Amino acid sequence: MKQFKWGLIGGGEGSQIGLTHRVASAHDRHFDFVAGALDIDANQAKQYGMRLGLDHDRAYGSWQDMLEGEKNRADKIDLVTIATPNSTHFEITKAFLENGFHVMCEKPLTMTSEQAKQIVEIAKETGNICAVNYGYTGYPMVIQARHMVQSGQLGKIRLVVSEFAHGHHSDAADADNPRLRWRYDPKLAGDSSILMDCGIHALNMATFVTGQEISKLSADFASCVEGRELEDDAMINYRMSKGTVGRLWTSAIALGHQHGLTIKVFGESGAIRWAQEQPNQLYFTPLNQPTQILERGMASLCENALSASRITAGHSEGFLDAFANLYSQIARAISHQHEGQKIDPSEIWFPTAVDGKHSIDIVEQAVKSARNGSQWLVVNS
Repeated sequence: MKQFKWGLIGGGEGSQIGLTHRVASAHDRHFDFVAGALDIDANQAKQYGMRLGLDHDRAYGSWQDMLEGEKNRADKIDLVTIATPNSTHFEITKAFLENGFHVMCEKPLTMTSEQAKQIVEIAKETGNICAVNYGYTGYPMVIQARHMVQSGQLGKIRLVVSEFAHGHHSDAADADNPRLRWRYDPKLAGDSSILMDCGIHALNMATFVTGQEISKLSADFASCVEGRELEDDAMINYRMSKGTVGRLWTSAIALGHQHGLTIKVFGESGAIRWAQEQPNQLYFTPLNQPTQILERGMASLCENALSASRITAGHSEGFLDAFANLYSQIARAISHQHEGQKIDPSEIWFPTAVDGKHSIDIVEQAVKSARNGSQWLVVNS
């Protein structure tokens, strides 16, 4: 596979997500970092880009400059990653898709369902790839879980329970901390806080592993820290497209929880559970049998799970590797496009704009439900 040219928007100096994308995109040598607009301050963006090794004329001061500078180059970037604040995702994604670039957008894809619908339509019309960074789907044992569910090893799925609960926003004294304050300000965060920020990952995990969409839901939001306009704790009950019952808990005030992303799937003939903080193990309990621990790298895992591992069993793989798996899949998809081949979703998988839109549809209906006494509402696909 040829190496593709890659650019980054946002993710400036000191940004954890920027570093993660730079490392992950380069992990398997599928992408070469050649262009960036890394900061909202034009001078800082240029200076930081050059310190990272970008050529002077490709260390841009703004995303608009980057679009103008790249679109007519013979050696323009193949893929751009958007790691800017949520409210800017729609405008930047739309502009780059319309100008012939493949896009990897941080979640959430957009702030509204209508915006997400436009992105889905533009990606379809242009044929350009639009991926959404639900990076946790890249863990090998999540891929194994998906395989086991969708190949029928658990039988008909009855119940899915997912969580993304941490306790890092528990201190009321942080009310004026700018790193937290914006998350609970509707002008900056939109209509939802913890659900849009963290719960959206657990919801996507449920749909990714089961292969089902969420068809209806009932939500309960709470602002447990006084003064917050948006929720810092949320519970959602839902039903999926094939009748599976779903439960989601997401929280920012769950003291003692560091990260807290987990998924449990219960079927007629077996169950599985996985936790992101112990990502190398998948617990499998067949009906009327003892629980088994499946380890990352075991020869008996499915082909996609094995190909998502780079080192032998017993060694730790984690967050950066999971992101790298998404970049590897995107590179394969771009390569297939260049060669005129069809993309087989059973072999090449990554969250797309369609998945991103479904997440926004869910959040919008959850907000309405929570505001209306936890009324059950249909989620439009």
